[in-house]
This record gives sequence, structure tokens and C-alpha cells, in this order.
Amino acid sequence: MKRQSSIKIVLMLLALAVTSLTLAQKSSLVRIHENVRVTPYPQEEHALYINPSPLLVPANMRTAEYLQFELSQNRQFPKNKTISSKPLPWCMFNPHKILANGTWYWRFRSVDKNGTKGAWSKTYNFTVTKDIPQFVTPTFETFMKNMPKSYPRIYCFLEEGLKKAPKTIRSHPEYKDIIGRGKSALKTNYETDPQPYKVAAKMGSMANHLYTAYRTTGEQIYADKMLAYVRALLKSEPDKKLTNDFYCGDVLFLFNHVYDACYNQLTDDERNLIEKRVFQIARYHHNIQRKGSEENHIFDNHYWQRAYREMLQIGLMFADKNATAKEMLEYCYELWTARAPASGFNRDGEWQNGHGYFNANTKTLWYASALMSYMTKTDFLQHPFFKNLGKALVYAWPPRSMSAGFGDGNESSSFPSRQRVALADYLARETGDPYAIWYSNENKTAKSDFELRLYRIAKQDKTYPAVQPLPSDAPKAIWFQDLGEMIAHSNLPRYRENLFLSFRSSSFGSGSHTLADQNSFNLHFRGVPVYRSTGYYLNFSDAHNLLSYRHTRAHNTILVDGIGQPFSTKGYGKVVRMLNGENISYCLGDASNAYSGISEYPMWIKNFKAAQIEQSTQNGFGETPLKTYRRHLFLLHPDIVVIYDELEADKPVRWDWLLHSPVQFGIDEKKRLLTTVYPEKKFAAVAQIFSNSDCSITQTDQFVSPPDPKKMRKGRSYPNQWHMTASFSKSSANRILTVIRIRPDGKPLKELIRKKNNFRVGHWEINAELDAGNPAEIFIRNSKNGAVFSFGNRALNIAGTDYQREKGTSVLYDVMDGDWTIHEMSDIEPLPTGAIPSKN
Repeated sequence: MKRQSSIKIVLMLLALAVTSLTLAQKSSLVRIHENVRVTPYPQEEHALYINPSPLLVPANMRTAEYLQFELSQNRQFPKNKTISSKPLPWCMFNPHKILANGTWYWRFRSVDKNGTKGAWSKTYNFTVTKDIPQFVTPTFETFMKNMPKSYPRIYCFLEEGLKKAPKTIRSHPEYKDIIGRGKSALKTNYETDPQPYKVAAKMGSMANHLYTAYRTTGEQIYADKMLAYVRALLKSEPDKKLTNDFYCGDVLFLFNHVYDACYNQLTDDERNLIEKRVFQIARYHHNIQRKGSEENHIFDNHYWQRAYREMLQIGLMFADKNATAKEMLEYCYELWTARAPASGFNRDGEWQNGHGYFNANTKTLWYASALMSYMTKTDFLQHPFFKNLGKALVYAWPPRSMSAGFGDGNESSSFPSRQRVALADYLARETGDPYAIWYSNENKTAKSDFELRLYRIAKQDKTYPAVQPLPSDAPKAIWFQDLGEMIAHSNLPRYRENLFLSFRSSSFGSGSHTLADQNSFNLHFRGVPVYRSTGYYLNFSDAHNLLSYRHTRAHNTILVDGIGQPFSTKGYGKVVRMLNGENISYCLGDASNAYSGISEYPMWIKNFKAAQIEQSTQNGFGETPLKTYRRHLFLLHPDIVVIYDELEADKPVRWDWLLHSPVQFGIDEKKRLLTTVYPEKKFAAVAQIFSNSDCSITQTDQFVSPPDPKKMRKGRSYPNQWHMTASFSKSSANRILTVIRIRPDGKPLKELIRKKNNFRVGHWEINAELDAGNPAEIFIRNSKNGAVFSFGNRALNIAGTDYQREKGTSVLYDVMDGDWTIHEMSDIEPLPTGAIPSKN
């Protein structure tokens, strides 16, 4: 009776929730997100990510030095009912107030430096609804009212704790590392170099450790060393070219932090000269607020990793005495409100550039949020991104495991990085997030991270339980809906039993530090790869990177006539469905738009030319006639993975189904059976492929372009990896079913029995339509507990009750939130932020 009651309640809810089925084929939408904005945002066709939304104008639509904005719920923009901005030197405007539900209108105009106003633009409109997450920041004037009056001020939000630190630091567990790093810096003699700017980057790096040692111990010897560095630089002229942004960042770090910590130890002339040098260097790489570029760029990695934070600190250091610095500070504040913490179009808590490069962004994430919270008395950790961060940290890179495996550098570590754990520790202390607490306790490496060390020392009174289990309601799987990823775990708290499945089909596309891996999956067991993308991130754009790491052939997805996806936001995918219960975790990825030609961005064109590689069909780049690539992915708990691919093209093509492994495949080509054995972790994996089309199976442990030994890091190994290709004979449509079984500790493998399109593995029954002439369909049932999944049109009887479903939907009957529940869904599309083709 309990099951029957649950079903009836959910059916009533679903009758309101189910929407019409989106066409399962290529969309006319060229991009979800524009790489560089050419479309004003938001407009009538845009659904908002957050309330209030920023107003963004492409840089080329500004025709003078400034832009002025108006926003109103009245199309006539009456003065008493209109939010108006002052003329702004950038291309964004933040309302700084929650927008009421309903239709809003906005426009902009250019204003020159003499105050001459241009004509108003066309009027744009958008709709605010009650379901949009809300997060509002105070105006910049609030920030400025709380500006520190003295120095040091870079860590003004930690000053109270740092003043107490020298009295207790010797008993702190991190004291030994602080002193060790500080003494190593003391042993350097960079200040004696006849050309000190040649070694300025090294000085900047050492200054990080010197500053920490000085602020926590109060010992003058560390300040003296920093002062020696700076005085050597002040006696010399900086390199006029200053083309490397990281080099500039190191120099700025040194100048800013010495000015901050040693303000009273510098002469007036020295302070004035430091200020002059800071702006001399900053104008090359940091003083860009008048270009309108950052608010309009979907990716600018180095800027957010470092330059943003350094420009923010320049503003904080000099804004009360320097008009340019104040403008820089205002730009940083408004930019964070409009486009942070992660592009402005990502509320998921994970990084759009992948798990490897998350590490490079953690310092900016915590520092900016802490500073702005302190300065405005508003909790910036209430942004949806931060509210989802704890869970995201756990699921995408669990303890004692490799990461989910997406983005540049994802393969570089076998366990979570110190930066990631330190960020979790920060979140745990500040918010008490239970996932962040569990993650910090499980990994125990936060104390080795020196970037957040000052925070931990200053906030010793902010603690969390040393033992706390993972939340009892932690789901088996989560959907990063903005990002386009699904992560599923069979037993997250017990890594020896955990099967870890990750899937990516992202609206952010491929490019920057993301890879051409739409509709790809990775599978881990006991923390190590079963099947995972291949290659090594040794260089951003050498031949190995372009052909055997970034290219689609390096990932567990497909090639169309040997051609993969471009490095471009137009090569996008999308996760359009996700259902999750205690027994079945499911998602549907659509990469129908991902195989969209060659990479058109100037950076990639330049990189291909430098590597002397053509974007040719021979190299796996070019147009394809692909019409549909929909991948249904299941984790049948605890140890079976099922993949069902719908493939269609406008003409017959060869379908190359790819699978990669760290170990060699044992291949039974007749049965299409692939076996891999992992003796160190004492398990084996068996994948079996089914289709009505003929196929040949091959494998190799050779890269199309091998990694360059000259670029390999000392102390690391770079073994060859195994690449399996199941090449299906040419056809205009195909259906492929793959069943993966895990066999731990030499236990008997669950037998897979097939009768036509019906398959049985243990208690699991699978029926998949393999005739490409018929509509795609897959049905899964557990004969022991009654869990059911159905995609397609078939009539359903669930727990003895006839269930009327919509055609083409996905239906899951499983335990959800403690009750047996039916959940039905059709496609949920990602929220575009660029141009959307007219429906006329």
C-alpha cells in the first residue's frame, strides 16, 4: 500500500511537470554561450541564471568612452520608476537589487568623455520568475565606505586574528612548514643580481613565503628580505615589453605585499615609486577595465586565476588615494557581481574548465569572497555556486581517488589536490557545510596548502567537528546542470566498494582548458581508472595535445568517419535528462551539435599553425553529416554500467565507438567482449558491445602523436595507454548497447544472457531496441526489488498499476527520498546566453 500511495502523489505532481519532447536531433542553435559576446544579454528569449541579472553589452556596441544603462518595468522608462546608471567605462551594469517578478525592459547609450550622449539603443526585455535563484550584492559605495584606513589591508578581514598569531604560532601545527619555507627564501640572494628584473618572478614567488612568515611570527628578518628584494627592483628599470602575465603577477605580488606589510618601514619616496611601478606594470596586463573584454568573454583563464585578484589588490591598496585604483577596484567589484564566481552562468559548484584547473582558481574564489563579505557585511558565500560547492567538491573528486576526469591536467594526480581540500576547509569553517566537513576530514591535507595558511591561522577559533559522517541523505548521483556533467557513485563513503561514473556533455563546448569530449564518460573503481580519457597535459598546444589529448579520439565517446569535435564553444553538448534513485542512476547526453567543423578561434588557428598541423579530415577534423548523437548512461547499482547510443546521420558514415584503458584489452571479437584486468587493485572489468551493424575491433597502445620526452616532468612516468576502437560499418543510423560489469577480488562474473533484444545480468533485465529503423527504446527492470526504467513509447505497468506516460519520455520507478516514487521527464535544455535563431 505504501508504494501505491507514493505513486499516486507523484503522478499528480508530474502531470504539471512533464513538458513536450524536444526533437532528438541537431539544434539550430550555433552556441549555448558565445566565446566573446556579440549579443546583448539578457533578452526576451533568455532565461535568467540569477536574480538580479547583470546587463551585458558587446564591446563593439559601445561607440564612445562610456555606457549608460536604464532598466524599468515600464517600457517608457519613466524617471520615478527607472533604475539609471551613471556613465560607466565598462560594458556591464548590475542593478544591486532583487528584481520583481514580471517583464523588465532595458536599454543603453554611449556617452563620450565630454558628456555628450548618443542615441538610446533598441529596447530589450526579459522576464523574471519566482523560480530563479536570488543573490544580491550591495552597491560599490557600500564597499568604499568600509575601506581600511591603514596598513596592512590586503587581509583586512583577517587582521584581528593575525595580530594575535605571533603569541601562539610556535605551537601551531603549521609552524614548522611556515619557518621552513621562510628560511628557504632567506637563503636566496636575488637582490644582488645585476639585473634584478630578470629574477623578479623568483622574488615574487619567495615573497609569498616571506610575507606569511612575517605576518604570523612578526620576526623582522622576513620583512628585511622582502624589503631588500623591492629596493633592488626600485633601483632598476622594469622590462618595457612585459609580455608574460604570470611574470607581471609575480612582480605585482611582491610590490603590493611589501607595500602592505612594510608600509611604515618604507620612505615616502619608496612608497611613491612602488605605486608608480605598480601602475606601470599593471597597465600591460591588468588595467583592462575600459576595454569591456572580461565581462564579455566566456573564458579568460589567467585573468581569473591571478590577474583579477592582483588588480583587486591594487585597487584595495591605493583606491583611497589614486583615482585609477578606485576605478580598478570598482570594476573588480562589479565584474565579480556580474560574472563570478564561475563565469556567471555556472551555479553548480564545479569549474567549467575541468577538475585539473579548478586548483588554479581556488585562491581567487576564497580570497575575493572573503574580502567582499567583510567589506560589504554581506555573505558572498550565499551565491548558488558556493552553496553547491561542498557537494561538488566531494562528488567530482572523492577521497583516495582520481577525479571525474575532465579538462586539462585532470590526469596529473591520483588524489584530491591540497588546494581543493583547503577550499573545502575554508567552506567548512565559514558555513558548516556538511559535505565540506566530511571532505576535509577524509583528506586531511588542508594544512599542507600554503595559499590559505594565513586564513587558517587567523581563524583558529572557527572549527568544525573532527569526525562527521557524510550526510545520510547524500544522493547516489548528482547533475551539474549548468556545467553539463553527471556524477554517480555506488558507495561514496567506502572507496574500496565505490564504482565512480562520470559523464560530460557541456553547453560550454570545447576549447580553453576544456577538451573535445562531449558525450564521453570515465569509470573508476577503488579510486583508479577502469576506462578513462588518455594522453598527458605537457603543453597547451603541441602536437600531442592537439591530436592525442585534446582531440575527441582520446576520450570515451565516438568519431564520425574518423572525425571528432572542434575546439570551440560551437562544439557543444548538453545533458538534457537525469534521474536518480537508490538502484538506478541515469542521464541522457545530446552531442548532436558537437561535431561542427573545425576550430575557428584565432588562438587555435595560431596553435595549429605553430605545431605544423592541419585541421584536416586526415587528422580528424572537419564537417560531418551527423544529425543525432544521444547517449543514455546508467549505473545499475552497485556494479553494472549500461550505455545506449542513438546515432543518425544524413548519409552513411563509419561509426567509431571508443574506449580507453590504462591496461591492455583482452578482445573476443566474435562476442564483442572486452576484458581488462587490474591486479594491483584486485579487480577486472568486462565490457560487451551489441549492435545490429557489423563492426571490427582493434586496439593500440600508441598515440597518434606521442608526448615529447623533452617536456616530461622529472620523477613522473608517462606509460603508453590502450585505445580500443569498435568500427561499425557505414550506415546512416545505428543503435549500440554496451554493458559493463565489474568483477572484484576474483569473484565470479555475473553472467550476461541474451535472447534477441532482451538481456539479463543477475537480477537486471534489459530490453534495448537495436533496429535503427525503429524508434530508440530501452527498458530496464530489477526482478528482485522491482525498480524500473523506461525510455521510449511503451505502455508501462508499475507495481501492478498501469502508468500513462508521454511519448519519448524517460520514466524511473525507484526509491527516492526514502519512498518508492515515479519520476518522468522529457528534455530540459540548457539556458543559452547568446544569439538564439528566430522561430519564424
